[in-house]
Amino acid sequence: MATRSATPDKTPRTERGRKTLRKLLDAAAREFAEHGFHEASISAITRRAGVALGTFYTYYDTKDAIFRALVSDMSQAVGKAAREAIEPDMGALQIERAALQAFLEFASDNKAIYRIIDEAEFVDPESYRTHYETIAQRIEERLRAGGATGEMRAGLGTPEAWALMGMNVFLGLRYAIWSRDGDPGVDDVAKVANRMLANGLLPLPDA
Repeated sequence: MATRSATPDKTPRTERGRKTLRKLLDAAAREFAEHGFHEASISAITRRAGVALGTFYTYYDTKDAIFRALVSDMSQAVGKAAREAIEPDMGALQIERAALQAFLEFASDNKAIYRIIDEAEFVDPESYRTHYETIAQRIEERLRAGGATGEMRAGLGTPEAWALMGMNVFLGLRYAIWSRDGDPGVDDVAKVANRMLANGLLPLPDA
């Protein structure tokens, strides 16, 4: 792998620079999603972004660097979508339902995320691991908070967080990436997952 990420002095300091950086990241997402890391090229990314080739090197040193930055950017966007969906007065289970629905909506609108994150396992394993560890940590914090208020069972932690994240990831794969005509809406999918989270898979006691 090339030297890790762009140096601090390449961070945009103007609104114009931030917009150009955004164009490059969005173009890189499309290029990597369509062609994969190894077939993608810097020149193709700049053409998609509508900027000069030299502009790329104002922000990134290599193709590896922009791929790494893109994985981080997508990971942050997933977190942002969840945070924006959560209201202060929501209970613990409501929070998990809202977070899952926000993720499903995000993945539906950004289908490239699955290919890019999956490819990161081989292109940049550190970014791949960081992506999932960061998400799992956010979920674990929410589960522990739910346990502290008595809304969830006390003692929930890392295994439960990773199990919940795994469910969310594969629901996104099925209903956002592999969506079909006649599928339930993402709100209904989130409702079903939330019901399973609340009740488990054991038969409910007789009413």
